[in-house]
Amino acid sequence: MDASAFQIKEMAIGSKAPMVDHKMQDVSGRSISLGEVAQENGLLVIFSCNTCPWVMRWEDRYGDVSQMARANNIGMIALNPNEDYRNRGDGMDDMIKHARKADYDFPYVLDKDHLVADAFGASRTPHVYLFNGDMELVYVGAIDDNANDASSVKDYYIKDAMDQLISGQKLSRPNTKSLGCTIKRVS
Repeated sequence: MDASAFQIKEMAIGSKAPMVDHKMQDVSGRSISLGEVAQENGLLVIFSCNTCPWVMRWEDRYGDVSQMARANNIGMIALNPNEDYRNRGDGMDDMIKHARKADYDFPYVLDKDHLVADAFGASRTPHVYLFNGDMELVYVGAIDDNANDASSVKDYYIKDAMDQLISGQKLSRPNTKSLGCTIKRVS
């Protein structure tokens, strides 16, 4: 694990989303913020990248998660915080190609100097954060319980969290373990 990751403290459930007005470059060339992506019922943030095998295993579910978020007026955005890998597959040109190939239908932005990841306390890719309409953290962790095989998933963590959020229920599982590659930070 990256030495700087030990200094990062993950946000607590109920915390307000930090850096909502911080502008980041999207693969479309736009400069956007979390606040601009958030919708009436909240915001789903995924710290992701192009190079992590764990992301590649879960990435086939990003489209379904995005559709569910959109159908429930929850904005979705993916942030690439891997500053130390900008010249090794996680630069903007690589992100543009990756987003096209993976058919992303949501913003994919470069988290320069991993500022937003640091503010969130994100440690891995993928690392998922769900905020309610008041931009309070209600869920943090993994997408589901099986990175290797979507057809073998038993617990759909993020889908269950969105269902419970939309129905006004208290989330039965606000935290799950985030499995993935460490964020490639620079000192």
